[in-house]
Amino acid sequence: MLKPSDFRERVKRERRLMRRKYLYLLLSFAAVLLIGVYLLWSSASFQRQYVYPFPYRETVEDYADRYHVDPYLAAAVIRTESKFQDSVHSHRGAIGLMQLMPDTAQWIAGQLDDASYSVEAIHEPERNIRYGIWYLRSLQREFDGNDVLALAAYNAGRGNVQDWIRENGWPADFHDIDAIPYQETREYVRKVLTAEKKYREFYGSSEK
Repeated sequence: MLKPSDFRERVKRERRLMRRKYLYLLLSFAAVLLIGVYLLWSSASFQRQYVYPFPYRETVEDYADRYHVDPYLAAAVIRTESKFQDSVHSHRGAIGLMQLMPDTAQWIAGQLDDASYSVEAIHEPERNIRYGIWYLRSLQREFDGNDVLALAAYNAGRGNVQDWIRENGWPADFHDIDAIPYQETREYVRKVLTAEKKYREFYGSSEK
């Protein structure tokens, strides 16, 4: 016959074993769940649909073709700027899908002879995309096709980038993103170039 002290010790051991079993089951469940989430997140279909979607694809491709801009680079700029949300406004006053500043958009409208320009019109997805892609192309021309410099100018302003080139003696084939003085601009350029690769990977076929 068990002594009371022996009985209590047995109960304690059984409770410890039960707690260990529950902890093991909980950890096993968590591990399976994390693996499942990782596999789902990393799957091409999930990434394409939820991480790198391509709304307004036809419009982007039409204007990219018209202005000789890589459509995947244009899509990457839109994703980085607004995540394809056409109603987005930045705290600086940038508007729409490609986050155009009103004064920049007005200048672009003049270059395009668009007499129908207005600040309200920048909110229109098609016009915003048209203006943004044209502007991206103008920056590519200004910086001799250097996408790193063109993207830096899209984010920080062409004047700042021209100053950096003069002050640091950057060559025409400059690609040292780490040398860009603004952290925000460094991160922006990296994000766009990473997204460009993803858009090319997911949408680089003829399928639409």
